[in-house]
Amino acid sequence: MKALIGILIGGVLGFAVGYFGKCSSGTCPLTSNPILSTLIGALIGFMIMSGR
Repeated sequence: MKALIGILIGGVLGFAVGYFGKCSSGTCPLTSNPILSTLIGALIGFMIMSGR
């Protein structure tokens, strides 16, 4: 259950970074693509909450 909460929180925060953190040139992979940043945020949230 804790891992699922971590995935959800990390995904939401990752999406926010990808959506609102746009770089002007578009070459920043994390901040120029909301889908990629959502996946990375969910992965980080999972790792933090599951203790890995």
